[in-house]
Amino acid sequence: MPHLVILYTPNIEPKTDISLLCRTLADEMLQVLDESGKQVFPTGGTRVLAYPAAHYAVADGKADYGFMYLNVRMAGGRSDAVKKSAGDRLLAKLKEHFAPIFEQELVGITLQIDESPGQVYDGKHSTLHPLFNK
Repeated sequence: MPHLVILYTPNIEPKTDISLLCRTLADEMLQVLDESGKQVFPTGGTRVLAYPAAHYAVADGKADYGFMYLNVRMAGGRSDAVKKSAGDRLLAKLKEHFAPIFEQELVGITLQIDESPGQVYDGKHSTLHPLFNK
């Protein structure tokens, strides 16, 4: 289930490769390990999806500021240290990706990780998991 959903102001799109950012973040998620060395985000369940906002207003509106919101949704059961490590690693990749843009543009980025304890329903069907669970 690890889903990373990105919502961003479309004024960012001409300045960077959003598809590359998605692949970079997915690859980083696949490298996160827990304390026992086990992969935290299963390969077949890792998804990074990005959407430009059709309409937006950022800050005081006196400039065409950029903004990107990233939300990682993961199943419960990981330690606080693992969640912090995942967040720190993803944020580092975001800062690296946006470094050239930060030098020239005013852009805000927010990354949040949510855990899904107490789910009422979690239906799944995938032909991806068997491919990676061999």
